[in-house]
Amino acid sequence: MQLGFVSGVLNDLGFDEVMALAAREGFDCVEVMCWPPDGPDKKFGSVTHLDLTNLTPAMADDILGVCDRHGVSISALGFYSVPLSADREQAEAAIAYLHTLIDAAPLLRQTLINTFVGADYRLSMDENLKLYEQVWPDIVRHAEDQGVRIGIENCPVLNRNTWPFGVNLAHSPAVWRRMFDAIPSASLGLNYDPSHMAMQLMDPIAPLREFADRVLHVHAKDMRVDPDRLNDVGSLALPMDRSAAKIPGRGDIDWAALVATLCETGYGGAVCVECEDADFGGPLPRRTQGLRIARDTLRPLIPNTGLRG
Repeated sequence: MQLGFVSGVLNDLGFDEVMALAAREGFDCVEVMCWPPDGPDKKFGSVTHLDLTNLTPAMADDILGVCDRHGVSISALGFYSVPLSADREQAEAAIAYLHTLIDAAPLLRQTLINTFVGADYRLSMDENLKLYEQVWPDIVRHAEDQGVRIGIENCPVLNRNTWPFGVNLAHSPAVWRRMFDAIPSASLGLNYDPSHMAMQLMDPIAPLREFADRVLHVHAKDMRVDPDRLNDVGSLALPMDRSAAKIPGRGDIDWAALVATLCETGYGGAVCVECEDADFGGPLPRRTQGLRIARDTLRPLIPNTGLRG
């Protein structure tokens, strides 16, 4: 296993600076945010550490040179748009850019792209799954052709306008089974984030066993559910009205048990800290401190594979 972080927390740094910080702080890898610099997703706060819109072999060599110089690898290319969005401009742009990333990945010696499957919050689950069966087979076939895998994060992406469905239908084991039955390709799997299970009042560890062969990448984000607030507003309230995202070790998830389960199921990929803890936002030193605390929580638990760089 390799310990890393998601580069979005360092949105004000360039790619070289991100990888330098990762090396300095003892991380093995980074999931690098690769949103296109323009387009409909900019209004959602997308982060661009690598613009792969027109990647050439020479540009790819430069990127790999940065990784080699710092001894830090890229765990995945991150692009979390909404390919099944109710906003057709956003959906079409997301689908097109996923194809761009699939073509770019081999130049970077990358085999993993992390994203959302998306959802049209105006439609039912059955209608969304029909839409998924129309849109996603072509994306997955392209990934198969290029030797690339796609990790779908299990975040429902909820806000007050899209509650209770959200804009990413891949939020539960019941949905994953239907997704993988419809598209059984080994090139489609999960970028598993246990915090989204805890947020939904679900077991954050149990799915790692059933879906062991589908877990391609892991986000390390904790979640704290406030029992008093839950008792006050109930389970039908927006989940983040009764919960708060935390760095590992500051929430309700048992990280020793979670990592032990990953080991038992044979997972050997990246575990990347996603720092969305409001207590560790703001200036860069504070965000870096959050990464350090998460690192110190997880490093003793993660087997050292010697795969840095």
